[in-house]
Amino acid sequence: MSFPSHIFKAYDIRGKYPNEINEDLVERIAKAFAVFIKEDTKKEDVTLVVCQDMRDSSIPLKNVVIKALRDQGVNIVDIGLASTPTFYFGVGYLGVDGGIQITASHNPAEYNGCKMVRAKAVPVSGETGIYTIRDLAEKNEWIKQEQLGSYAKVEGILEKQIDYARSRVAKEGIKPFNIVIDPGNGMGGPLMEALFTHLPCTVEKLFFELDGTFPNHESNPLKEKNNKDIQEKVREIGADLGIALDGDADRIFFIDEKGETVPPAILRGVLAQIILRDHAGASIGYDIRPGRITVDLIEEAGGIPVVTRVGHSLIKEKAREIGAPFAGESSGHFFYDSPYGFFEMPELVTLYFLKELSESGKTLSEFIAPFKRYIHSGEINFSVEDKQKVFDALLAKYEDHFTYDFDGVTFEWKDWWFNVRASNTENTVRLNLEGMNEDIVKEKVEEVSQIIKE
Repeated sequence: MSFPSHIFKAYDIRGKYPNEINEDLVERIAKAFAVFIKEDTKKEDVTLVVCQDMRDSSIPLKNVVIKALRDQGVNIVDIGLASTPTFYFGVGYLGVDGGIQITASHNPAEYNGCKMVRAKAVPVSGETGIYTIRDLAEKNEWIKQEQLGSYAKVEGILEKQIDYARSRVAKEGIKPFNIVIDPGNGMGGPLMEALFTHLPCTVEKLFFELDGTFPNHESNPLKEKNNKDIQEKVREIGADLGIALDGDADRIFFIDEKGETVPPAILRGVLAQIILRDHAGASIGYDIRPGRITVDLIEEAGGIPVVTRVGHSLIKEKAREIGAPFAGESSGHFFYDSPYGFFEMPELVTLYFLKELSESGKTLSEFIAPFKRYIHSGEINFSVEDKQKVFDALLAKYEDHFTYDFDGVTFEWKDWWFNVRASNTENTVRLNLEGMNEDIVKEKVEEVSQIIKE
């Protein structure tokens, strides 16, 4: 098998098991990460957290990773089965030099992969090390270490994670909501179960059984079709709201009592306003894809909106740079600053949002209604032969309204605006367009689409 360079992505490593990623490859990746982290920390004696998600292939892959890291003299703290937020929290809470998690996030059952972080869960991304690790793994030349790294198993990190979230938001004032939760057979199940044992809410569980084959639906709530089950259940039982999470639980979505998904841009803006009460005038990060309500709500609360590139590692990097207490991405990632690092905390999102909704005295649909100021096209993908040709055509057509040239191109008018980005790995461009009403959005999507297709 030729070396699968293509599975080394901008934010993590993901491929089909066992054809693209397997025990042999993760052994090489682990050894490469050991070399990388020692060089990065300028230390020989390093300690890493290792954990895995619920996929069938995750435990055998994790066992290989542990052996390979120990062979390279790396000390291991194994926290077992963990969501990505628990992995991040564990790295920061335990004060280690970094970590590696076996997971393929929300990808279908046939996939697996690795997420790698430095101390305090700072991501190792395409711009900060993944491609160096790729090159080392492909070279596959290792210096034998004289001393084997140590191994320790640590339990209870999830409980510590929940304790920290509860220390920031008291449950007093949270109403006894009737809530449907759908983790899609992924790692959000244990996370939400641990959280809601402390809350006065009734929970209707959908697909809490850990099952990496995802027998009920793809574990990706960003795709509206995957929310059909939770939306129907919310309406069926008359629940107050629903909560959906993706496979590794680093993305969270809310469903109102009518069975409609709350747009992430609205949720992000509301969460920003909550955090700005304790961080007056702070900078808040948001990604470049249209979601203007976020900017409105940040500015209305006296904050400073700071636009970032798309991608969790990139928005985290910018947020750390500007000292943001909070940032959010259009795809459902919401990040908080903490003593343990700056990363996704869906348990904290849940507590803040439930408290806010409780204090409002409104239903969820009533609560978010005033924020539905704009119409969004959703992300529309186009297969193209020449990505640069598309950008050139858009710039030629809309030059006078050009706004940003990072992460694609962004153009703005008074009543509509859009961003077109290129895929890192495919001949694909992605259009996100927003406007003041449905007629404008429909007309302009057609107009911009025609230029992209030409």
